[in-house]
Amino acid sequence: MLIGVPKEIKNHEYRVGLTPSGVKELTHHGHQVWIQKNAGAAIGFPDESYIAAGALMIDTPAEIFAKADMIIKVKEPQPGECAMLRPGQILYTYLHLAPDPDQTKALVASGCIAIAYETVTDDRGGLPLLAPMSEVAGRMSIQAAARALEKAAGGSGVLLGGVPGVAPGKVTVIGGGVVGINAARMALGLGADVTILDRSLPRLKEVDNDFAGRIKTLYSTRDAIESELKLADAVIGAVLIPGAAAPKLVTREMLKWMKPGSVLVDVAIDQGGCFETSHATTHQDPTYVIEGITHYCVANMPGGVARTSTQALTNATLGQAVALADKGWKRALREDRHLQNGLNVCEGKITYEAVARDLGYEYVPAAQLITS
Repeated sequence: MLIGVPKEIKNHEYRVGLTPSGVKELTHHGHQVWIQKNAGAAIGFPDESYIAAGALMIDTPAEIFAKADMIIKVKEPQPGECAMLRPGQILYTYLHLAPDPDQTKALVASGCIAIAYETVTDDRGGLPLLAPMSEVAGRMSIQAAARALEKAAGGSGVLLGGVPGVAPGKVTVIGGGVVGINAARMALGLGADVTILDRSLPRLKEVDNDFAGRIKTLYSTRDAIESELKLADAVIGAVLIPGAAAPKLVTREMLKWMKPGSVLVDVAIDQGGCFETSHATTHQDPTYVIEGITHYCVANMPGGVARTSTQALTNATLGQAVALADKGWKRALREDRHLQNGLNVCEGKITYEAVARDLGYEYVPAAQLITS
């Protein structure tokens, strides 16, 4: 199979779909890999390292999209990239379709086979291709909050860890999944006063046991969220409903109850955000202020630490990429129900139920399209 890796074009996105190590693995399996020139140069993967791994360097994305059987990316295809996709071509990347009707429409029109990292599952009920970026984003969320709280950045001037004789800042994390746990761990490491809210009592028990009571836990209700907002210096939105639009748990009215200069970090922004006042921002212009509250809503947070993120992502996605290349998409999906769960768009049809429901498409189960 001919596998193409174009350079990412989203604002300040320096990650790349494959590391040189990933290229070597695919070429070892007998596949050709084309990499766009300078795709990884900004994060220490020069073209020479890809050539040494067996890749062919290509000048333009148009040539890659025109010839490749499978496109491996990091972020969702931008409009110009969607226009280059073709029927029968595999697209393997993050998609986050539920809050993005324009991208969904373009992928449906392209006739491609779009497999989303974020909805591939595992035997433990997890999302193994989303998890590494969730770990990165969760940890980065506390760095972002700490910077935004500095007075020179427009914040309240609170140091999350405090100092002897001065109380630490209070961090509230809404959601106890991978993002939430990593955010809480980082905040605790800085010395902050940390509370996690979640609707799963077993999850809250795990948090309590794992952190020996050093992180407070609350069952997530509207009342609990309202109470926490009044006390928090930083609120991390870490809510995830796989493949679906994130629920809006904090309204604009609630912001009036928060302390001026406090910070909201919406890590759910890829799925539309869990704060009513959230809208996607970039690393170039990451924050804005509403009702005196700083919002950090960067839609590709892990792109800020692109070398670490690329290595972690390739570690997670390479096995399935090899399976798709070795077996073809139909056989690979038939033989792996977890990879099958990653199929979101296929030959003009929506094959992920939450996306179909949120965007008003007919839902066609993936199993119907992979039997022939």
